Amino acid sequence: MDTNEEADTVSDMVEVKKERRPRRSYTEEFKAGAVRLVLEEGKTVSQVARDLDLTLSALRTWVEQARADSGKGKPGALTSAERQELTKLRKQVRELEMERTLLKKWVAYTAKENG
Repeated sequence: MDTNEEADTVSDMVEVKKERRPRRSYTEEFKAGAVRLVLEEGKTVSQVARDLDLTLSALRTWVEQARADSGKGKPGALTSAERQELTKLRKQVRELEMERTLLKKWVAYTAKENG
């Protein structure tokens, strides 16, 4: 194989690269139905993902979250309620840190003006 043929083969391999799927969103009812097929109907995650044209990782995440919510998840897995609370608390921390920074700057400014 000469250098041109090797270059053509490499460029062909690059072109074969899979394009990303556009991001899709699903209703909570659809997610619950897909999870039900796995947990209650006993179908495999890969089978349901293939049948419903889902990515394995998306369905696996939904199933793991459903198991955590029902108390049957992996040790340390957060329930949906705990995840919501964690998100809320992180937002509060960011806001409080911003307020604290502004107050520090205000105190430094007023001290400089009065001092």
